[in-house]
Amino acid sequence: MTVATAAGRDLYLDLLKKVVTNMIYEDPTHAAGLITDPRFDREARASGEDYPVVAHTMIGMKRLDNIHECLEDVLRDGVPGDFIETGVWRGGACIFARALLKAHGVTDRTVWVADSFEGFPTTRADDHPMDVEMDLHQYNEAVSLPTGLETVRENFARYGLLDDQVRFLPGWFKDTMPTAPVERIAVMRLDGDSYGATMDVLTHLYGKLSPGGYVIVDDYCIPACRQAVHDFRDHLGIKDEIHQVDRQGAYWRNGG
Repeated sequence: MTVATAAGRDLYLDLLKKVVTNMIYEDPTHAAGLITDPRFDREARASGEDYPVVAHTMIGMKRLDNIHECLEDVLRDGVPGDFIETGVWRGGACIFARALLKAHGVTDRTVWVADSFEGFPTTRADDHPMDVEMDLHQYNEAVSLPTGLETVRENFARYGLLDDQVRFLPGWFKDTMPTAPVERIAVMRLDGDSYGATMDVLTHLYGKLSPGGYVIVDDYCIPACRQAVHDFRDHLGIKDEIHQVDRQGAYWRNGG
Protein backbone atom coordinates (compact mmCIF):
# COMPACT_ATOMS: atom_id res chain seq x y z
CA MET A 1 0.00 0.00 0.00
CA THR A 2 1.37 3.41 -0.93
CA VAL A 3 1.72 6.24 1.58
CA ALA A 4 -0.90 8.21 -0.37
CA THR A 5 -3.37 5.32 -0.22
CA ALA A 6 -2.82 4.78 3.50
CA ALA A 7 -3.20 8.50 4.17
CA GLY A 8 -6.43 8.60 2.16
CA ARG A 9 -7.84 5.63 4.07
CA ASP A 10 -7.01 7.24 7.41
CA LEU A 11 -8.56 10.52 6.32
CA TYR A 12 -11.76 8.72 5.25
CA LEU A 13 -12.06 6.82 8.52
CA ASP A 14 -11.38 9.93 10.60
CA LEU A 15 -14.05 11.84 8.68
CA LEU A 16 -16.52 8.97 9.04
CA LYS A 17 -16.13 9.04 12.82
CA LYS A 18 -16.92 12.74 12.81
CA VAL A 19 -19.97 12.13 10.61
CA VAL A 20 -21.55 9.25 12.57
CA THR A 21 -21.15 11.26 15.81
CA ASN A 22 -22.27 14.43 13.96
CA MET A 23 -19.35 16.43 15.24
CA ILE A 24 -19.72 18.16 11.85
CA TYR A 25 -23.16 19.78 12.17
CA GLU A 26 -23.38 19.62 15.97
CA ASP A 27 -26.96 18.48 16.55
CA PRO A 28 -28.44 19.00 20.03
CA THR A 29 -28.98 16.30 22.63
CA HIS A 30 -32.16 15.00 24.16
CA ALA A 31 -32.60 16.27 27.71
CA ALA A 32 -32.71 13.04 29.71
CA GLY A 33 -31.15 11.60 32.83
CA LEU A 34 -28.62 14.09 34.15
CA ILE A 35 -28.71 16.17 30.95
CA THR A 36 -30.87 19.27 31.34
CA ASP A 37 -29.39 21.52 28.65
CA PRO A 38 -30.15 20.27 25.10
CA ARG A 39 -27.47 22.40 23.44
CA PHE A 40 -24.57 20.66 21.69
CA ASP A 41 -21.55 20.17 23.94
CA ARG A 42 -18.39 19.15 22.08
CA GLU A 43 -16.73 17.45 25.03
CA ALA A 44 -19.88 15.53 25.93
CA ARG A 45 -20.23 14.35 22.31
CA ALA A 46 -16.57 13.35 22.11
CA SER A 47 -16.97 11.37 25.33
CA GLY A 48 -20.28 9.81 24.32
CA GLU A 49 -22.09 11.31 27.27
CA ASP A 50 -25.12 12.81 25.54
CA TYR A 51 -28.15 11.55 23.60
CA PRO A 52 -27.90 12.97 20.06
CA VAL A 53 -31.05 13.99 18.26
CA VAL A 54 -29.63 13.30 14.77
CA ALA A 55 -26.24 11.55 15.00
CA HIS A 56 -26.07 7.86 14.10
CA THR A 57 -24.19 6.86 17.26
CA MET A 58 -24.10 8.04 20.85
CA ILE A 59 -20.82 6.34 21.84
CA GLY A 60 -18.63 9.36 21.07
CA MET A 61 -15.24 9.74 19.44
CA LYS A 62 -13.19 8.03 22.14
CA ARG A 63 -15.08 4.77 21.96
CA LEU A 64 -15.08 4.91 18.16
CA ASP A 65 -11.30 5.29 18.35
CA ASN A 66 -11.28 2.14 20.49
CA ILE A 67 -13.20 0.19 17.84
CA HIS A 68 -10.78 1.55 15.25
CA GLU A 69 -7.73 0.41 17.23
CA CYS A 70 -9.13 -3.04 18.02
CA LEU A 71 -10.08 -3.73 14.42
CA GLU A 72 -6.72 -2.52 13.13
CA ASP A 73 -5.01 -4.82 15.64
CA VAL A 74 -6.88 -7.96 14.61
CA LEU A 75 -6.34 -7.23 10.92
CA ARG A 76 -2.63 -6.61 11.43
CA ASP A 77 -2.20 -9.70 13.62
CA GLY A 78 -4.31 -11.99 11.44
CA VAL A 79 -6.82 -12.76 14.19
CA PRO A 80 -9.68 -14.59 12.44
CA GLY A 81 -13.33 -13.74 12.81
CA ASP A 82 -16.06 -11.17 12.37
CA PHE A 83 -17.16 -7.99 14.14
CA ILE A 84 -20.38 -8.03 16.13
CA GLU A 85 -22.11 -5.31 18.11
CA THR A 86 -24.98 -6.25 20.40
CA GLY A 87 -27.06 -3.13 20.93
CA VAL A 88 -26.61 -0.80 17.96
CA TRP A 89 -29.14 2.06 18.31
CA ARG A 90 -28.98 3.85 14.90
CA GLY A 91 -26.10 1.68 13.70
CA GLY A 92 -23.25 4.19 13.67
CA ALA A 93 -20.60 2.01 15.31
CA CYS A 94 -21.36 -0.91 12.97
CA ILE A 95 -21.37 1.45 9.99
CA PHE A 96 -17.89 2.55 10.99
CA ALA A 97 -16.73 -1.07 11.38
CA ARG A 98 -18.01 -1.92 7.89
CA ALA A 99 -16.29 1.18 6.50
CA LEU A 100 -12.98 0.15 8.05
CA LEU A 101 -13.15 -3.34 6.56
CA LYS A 102 -13.98 -1.87 3.16
CA ALA A 103 -11.19 0.69 3.41
CA HIS A 104 -8.74 -2.17 4.02
CA GLY A 105 -10.16 -4.23 1.15
CA VAL A 106 -11.30 -6.98 3.50
CA THR A 107 -13.89 -9.22 1.84
CA ASP A 108 -13.97 -12.28 4.13
CA ARG A 109 -15.29 -10.77 7.37
CA THR A 110 -18.85 -9.90 8.32
CA VAL A 111 -20.28 -7.10 10.45
CA TRP A 112 -23.10 -8.49 12.59
CA VAL A 113 -25.71 -5.97 13.72
CA ALA A 114 -27.64 -7.36 16.70
CA ASP A 115 -30.43 -5.50 18.44
CA SER A 116 -34.03 -5.91 19.51
CA PHE A 117 -34.81 -2.89 17.30
CA GLU A 118 -37.57 -2.38 19.87
CA GLY A 119 -35.65 -0.42 22.51
CA PHE A 120 -35.17 -1.70 26.05
CA PRO A 121 -37.60 -4.37 27.24
CA THR A 122 -40.04 -3.92 30.08
CA THR A 123 -38.53 -5.48 33.19
CA ARG A 124 -40.12 -8.57 34.70
CA ALA A 125 -40.20 -9.86 38.24
CA ASP A 126 -37.81 -12.70 37.33
CA ASP A 127 -35.17 -10.37 35.83
CA HIS A 128 -31.94 -9.76 37.71
CA PRO A 129 -32.65 -7.47 40.70
CA MET A 130 -30.18 -4.87 39.43
CA ASP A 131 -32.06 -4.71 36.11
CA VAL A 132 -35.42 -4.33 37.85
CA GLU A 133 -34.03 -1.48 39.92
CA MET A 134 -32.60 0.27 36.83
CA ASP A 135 -35.72 -0.14 34.68
CA LEU A 136 -34.05 0.89 31.42
CA HIS A 137 -37.40 0.76 29.62
CA GLN A 138 -38.10 4.25 30.99
CA TYR A 139 -35.39 5.69 28.70
CA ASN A 140 -36.93 4.50 25.44
CA GLU A 141 -38.96 7.62 24.79
CA ALA A 142 -36.47 10.00 26.39
CA VAL A 143 -33.56 9.12 24.08
CA SER A 144 -35.42 8.21 20.87
CA LEU A 145 -35.46 4.46 21.32
CA PRO A 146 -36.23 2.24 19.61
CA THR A 147 -34.69 2.61 16.18
CA GLY A 148 -36.30 0.11 13.83
CA LEU A 149 -34.45 -2.39 11.68
CA GLU A 150 -35.41 -0.70 8.42
CA THR A 151 -34.10 2.65 9.66
CA VAL A 152 -30.74 1.10 10.55
CA ARG A 153 -30.58 -0.61 7.16
CA GLU A 154 -31.32 2.75 5.51
CA ASN A 155 -28.55 4.37 7.53
CA PHE A 156 -26.05 1.81 6.19
CA ALA A 157 -27.31 2.48 2.68
CA ARG A 158 -26.80 6.23 3.06
CA TYR A 159 -23.07 5.57 3.47
CA GLY A 160 -22.98 3.10 0.59
CA LEU A 161 -22.20 0.32 3.06
CA LEU A 162 -25.25 -1.94 2.96
CA ASP A 163 -24.00 -5.11 1.31
CA ASP A 164 -23.67 -8.85 1.85
CA GLN A 165 -20.93 -8.33 4.47
CA VAL A 166 -23.54 -6.81 6.78
CA ARG A 167 -25.87 -9.23 8.59
CA PHE A 168 -28.69 -8.34 10.95
CA LEU A 169 -29.79 -10.28 14.05
CA PRO A 170 -33.12 -8.78 15.18
CA GLY A 171 -34.65 -9.84 18.48
CA TRP A 172 -34.03 -10.02 22.21
CA PHE A 173 -30.57 -11.37 23.01
CA LYS A 174 -31.95 -14.20 25.14
CA ASP A 175 -33.62 -15.47 21.96
CA THR A 176 -31.07 -14.61 19.27
CA MET A 177 -27.70 -15.28 20.90
CA PRO A 178 -28.10 -19.04 21.49
CA THR A 179 -28.62 -19.67 17.77
CA ALA A 180 -26.70 -16.75 16.24
CA PRO A 181 -25.06 -18.06 13.02
CA VAL A 182 -21.73 -16.43 13.85
CA GLU A 183 -18.90 -18.93 13.53
CA ARG A 184 -15.90 -16.97 14.78
CA ILE A 185 -15.46 -13.50 16.26
CA ALA A 186 -12.46 -11.18 16.22
CA VAL A 187 -14.12 -8.20 17.94
CA MET A 188 -17.30 -8.33 19.99
CA ARG A 189 -18.80 -5.11 21.29
CA LEU A 190 -21.48 -5.26 23.99
CA ASP A 191 -23.89 -2.35 24.38
CA GLY A 192 -26.91 -3.86 26.10
CA ASP A 193 -26.59 -1.91 29.37
CA SER A 194 -28.31 -4.46 31.61
CA TYR A 195 -27.08 -7.48 33.56
CA GLY A 196 -29.28 -9.87 31.60
CA ALA A 197 -28.37 -8.57 28.14
CA THR A 198 -24.66 -8.55 28.96
CA MET A 199 -24.74 -12.07 30.37
CA ASP A 200 -26.79 -13.42 27.44
CA VAL A 201 -24.18 -12.18 24.96
CA LEU A 202 -21.12 -13.31 26.91
CA THR A 203 -22.59 -16.73 27.66
CA HIS A 204 -23.35 -17.56 24.04
CA LEU A 205 -20.68 -15.67 22.08
CA TYR A 206 -17.51 -15.64 24.16
CA GLY A 207 -16.68 -19.21 23.19
CA LYS A 208 -16.54 -18.05 19.55
CA LEU A 209 -13.98 -15.31 20.27
CA SER A 210 -10.60 -16.04 18.67
CA PRO A 211 -7.41 -15.91 20.74
CA GLY A 212 -6.15 -12.36 20.34
CA GLY A 213 -9.70 -11.09 19.79
CA TYR A 214 -11.28 -8.26 21.74
CA VAL A 215 -14.26 -7.87 24.04
CA ILE A 216 -15.48 -4.27 24.28
CA VAL A 217 -18.06 -3.38 26.93
CA ASP A 218 -19.69 -0.03 26.26
CA ASP A 219 -21.59 0.17 29.56
CA TYR A 220 -18.92 -0.95 32.02
CA CYS A 221 -19.74 2.09 34.16
CA ILE A 222 -23.26 0.76 34.83
CA PRO A 223 -23.17 -1.39 37.99
CA ALA A 224 -25.48 -4.08 36.58
CA CYS A 225 -23.43 -4.45 33.41
CA ARG A 226 -20.13 -4.44 35.30
CA GLN A 227 -21.43 -7.09 37.71
CA ALA A 228 -22.40 -9.33 34.80
CA VAL A 229 -18.94 -8.94 33.27
CA HIS A 230 -17.20 -9.89 36.51
CA ASP A 231 -19.58 -12.75 37.31
CA PHE A 232 -18.92 -14.20 33.85
CA ARG A 233 -15.16 -13.72 34.03
CA ASP A 234 -15.02 -15.22 37.52
CA HIS A 235 -17.05 -18.23 36.39
CA LEU A 236 -14.59 -18.98 33.57
CA GLY A 237 -11.48 -17.83 35.43
CA ILE A 238 -10.68 -15.13 32.87
CA LYS A 239 -7.69 -13.09 34.04
CA ASP A 240 -7.06 -10.91 30.98
CA GLU A 241 -6.56 -7.32 32.10
CA ILE A 242 -9.51 -4.95 31.70
CA HIS A 243 -8.55 -1.58 30.22
CA GLN A 244 -10.66 1.54 30.55
CA VAL A 245 -11.54 3.39 27.31
CA ASP A 246 -13.17 6.40 28.93
CA ARG A 247 -15.46 6.93 31.90
CA GLN A 248 -18.02 4.49 30.49
CA GLY A 249 -16.36 1.90 28.27
CA ALA A 250 -13.79 -0.84 28.86
CA TYR A 251 -12.23 -3.74 26.96
CA TRP A 252 -9.93 -6.72 27.22
CA ARG A 253 -8.01 -8.87 24.78
CA ASN A 254 -8.52 -12.61 24.80
CA GLY A 255 -5.22 -14.17 25.82
CA GLY A 256 -6.59 -17.71 25.66
